Amino acid sequence: MKIFLSIIALGFVSFIISPTPVEASRGDVYNFSWLDPDKEVYVLQNRKYRKDGRLHAYVGGGKTLSGAFVDAKTLQARVGYFFTEDWGVEFLYATTDGEENSTGQLVRDQGGARPFRRIIDDYMGGMVVWSPFYSKINTFNKILYFDWFLGFGYAKVEETNNKIEYRDNFGGAAPTTETHNALMWNLGVKFFVNHSWSIRVDLTSLHYRAETPQETNPENTWYNNFDMVFMLGYNF
Repeated sequence: MKIFLSIIALGFVSFIISPTPVEASRGDVYNFSWLDPDKEVYVLQNRKYRKDGRLHAYVGGGKTLSGAFVDAKTLQARVGYFFTEDWGVEFLYATTDGEENSTGQLVRDQGGARPFRRIIDDYMGGMVVWSPFYSKINTFNKILYFDWFLGFGYAKVEETNNKIEYRDNFGGAAPTTETHNALMWNLGVKFFVNHSWSIRVDLTSLHYRAETPQETNPENTWYNNFDMVFMLGYNF
């Protein structure tokens, strides 16, 4: 999480200290004497790598950051399309492998209590993607190009919980599998390798309502799931 926030901070700093915008055509370039003779630097106002009218696909994996009593890893696959340079749609599927962690076991060791936990099994959904920000950084005589984007949408979540075990406070109870509708948002950054290949870092968040584990007067409340994922993708 700290690495992801550091990347975001670095990008926004580069955006803030960028030169004042000027009128320029897409083909305009600046030549700098301190660069190699064959290098060209495109003006900041023109994106070198365009997204409009292009289809993309990504696969990758990461870790679930939420859940006090759960350790989980996730695999994701995404496909999407940009109608303009700033707006597009994206569909994703994720499968998660989670288990109760040492914190949960510590609770069990303290007088036989049962920690309540929900483990996401998989989710799929779609979202609208907004990508108005892009940045360039010159590092070791090489220009790095990357885009920032936000996504908002809907997902179907399947999770497994130990509601019965928690209510009856005994081990060996069968787990309960439930399906929920979830609000989904995504924050990410895409690093361009070339016109076809790119690397992404995404923070995907799910928010869904489910019943509390209390046997007496249970209520519906909000549960959250956060996944940090690193992906490699191809832009068609």
